[in-house]
Amino acid sequence: MDLLTANDAIGTYPNSYYAATARPLEPFAPLAGSERCDVCVVGGGFMGLSTALHLAKAGYDVVLLDAQRVGFGASGRNGGQVGQGQRVEQDELETMLGLDHARALWKLANQSVDLVRDLSADPRVEATFHPGIIHADHRPRYVRHSQAYAEKLNSEYGYDQIRFVDQEEMRQLVNSPVYYGGTLDMGAGHIHPLAFAFGLARMARDAGVRILEQSKVTAMTDGARVQVMTAGGQVDAQHVVLGCNGYLGDLAPKVAAKVMPINNYVVATRPLDPVAQEAVIRNNLAVADSKFVVNYFRFSDDHRLLFGGTESYGYRFPQDIARAVRRPMREIFPQLSEVEIDYAWGGTLGITMNRMPHFERLSGNIMSLSGFSGHGVAMATLAGQIAAELVAGQAERFDIFAKIPMASFPGGPRLRSPLLVAAMLWYALRDRI
Repeated sequence: MDLLTANDAIGTYPNSYYAATARPLEPFAPLAGSERCDVCVVGGGFMGLSTALHLAKAGYDVVLLDAQRVGFGASGRNGGQVGQGQRVEQDELETMLGLDHARALWKLANQSVDLVRDLSADPRVEATFHPGIIHADHRPRYVRHSQAYAEKLNSEYGYDQIRFVDQEEMRQLVNSPVYYGGTLDMGAGHIHPLAFAFGLARMARDAGVRILEQSKVTAMTDGARVQVMTAGGQVDAQHVVLGCNGYLGDLAPKVAAKVMPINNYVVATRPLDPVAQEAVIRNNLAVADSKFVVNYFRFSDDHRLLFGGTESYGYRFPQDIARAVRRPMREIFPQLSEVEIDYAWGGTLGITMNRMPHFERLSGNIMSLSGFSGHGVAMATLAGQIAAELVAGQAERFDIFAKIPMASFPGGPRLRSPLLVAAMLWYALRDRI
């Protein structure tokens, strides 16, 4: 079964709040016949669009192929949170990789948020960057770590945008009975992700990128120039950049062994009035909690609660996504237990064993950057800029990620999904203890 079509029709965006509210792009034609270029980018999400944009601005001739539509995958379906740091906290990275490597990754993470903020200011993007993300602790035992971590970033990393939030203030900011404290990071933020993806596509198109949709790559032949094949034709390219994330399939088995697709789900409620919104989450902040299967939520520009939570590890989405997501939403906000849900949708993202991005050269002129593990709005956008640098012969920032040890998922293609399900069930049980 193909994840590109397991839950979605060919060439059609999901019935999401984002698809309903982003100014649509005119469809791009499929590949028909032969194209020749400097760089072929495979995948039209944040990473692929950013790669194509930065390459074109540097003078490269670029073709971008997407199997469905630009922004169709996780880039157009996620929670819209633009988080600082990596998916793994700095103290853990210091233990895993050493202080210098951890500090280099922190610097890159800061650059990723700055890049999203700067790109979103372009009038073609039409997605406002709203500052502020709360990390909310769902267990009292996590609060001391949150306080220590904020102090660590303040004193050791010189980052003054994050501060500790105690239980009383947390209840004022997030009107929920289930949180005991956490942090507030005003250097992070949130954005309309599909509008951001569409904006990147407009910028890339205007820079000269040839974007071709409904052009699924079926094979590649390695060599001094790479032949990239689709059902409609082929692209002859000096370099190929893969930005497929959870939708890679069997195109690059070496990458697929380390980056696994999982599904996550989001709902959008009916609009609340601004006073009611402020009574749920103050100051238009986004929130992500401390559960292993994270609950994440924020308000849209038209005052809907956008709530994400629950995961699944097979191909199919649940038949009733709204019902599945309402459970954690009701637990966190019992005052909204009966609020109408206008949109409910799922998406597929790519995760790695250690939750860090996976950057790999598959050959001298084929590279893959993926596995953003739910932290992709900022990191995938930066990855595109880094991929463009690598094509130009500048590998410094690429190598900071490529040097992170990256294990394969155990069990191989047939067994890794059942093994992951067993592991996730254990973590889900831990969340309830």
